[in-house]
Amino acid sequence: MEKVAIDDVDIEVNPMNVHSVRRPVSRALGCTDFAMNYFELESGESFSGGYHTHHDQEEVFYVQEGTATFETEAGDVTVEAGEVIRFAPGDFQKGYNDTDEPVVGFAFGAPGARHDWDEIESMIYCQDCEAEVGHGLELTDEGAFRMTCTDCGNSFTIG
Repeated sequence: MEKVAIDDVDIEVNPMNVHSVRRPVSRALGCTDFAMNYFELESGESFSGGYHTHHDQEEVFYVQEGTATFETEAGDVTVEAGEVIRFAPGDFQKGYNDTDEPVVGFAFGAPGARHDWDEIESMIYCQDCEAEVGHGLELTDEGAFRMTCTDCGNSFTIG
């Protein structure tokens, strides 16, 4: 058994600085098969860096306070305080705060306590393809993201 207070978990932010408070709770608890992250999002901040999917992990987001918006393949979905939303492996999404009020919420993922970077795909603009296409994601030793276009192989670093 492990126990931890959310406020005692160190803040660890995305290399692209898309949120100011992310607490990796599952890491603090020593989880091996389940991911749990606590977020506080100010206006304009997001849970992740962009529109993406995890091919190996389903994700569930719980909004404790405020209202979050999720871009999905079916259109934008609003998630109010006390509501949850689930994304199956392969579902593209981006969750963010587009209100003036803060959002407090949790992201849960399974299986696995950590992402397999080879199984994440982000939809972003490729300068070589001149279109928004899928990009593989890799975390560099410096803590930045290396994005590689799945169509042409163009690679660049963010963060």
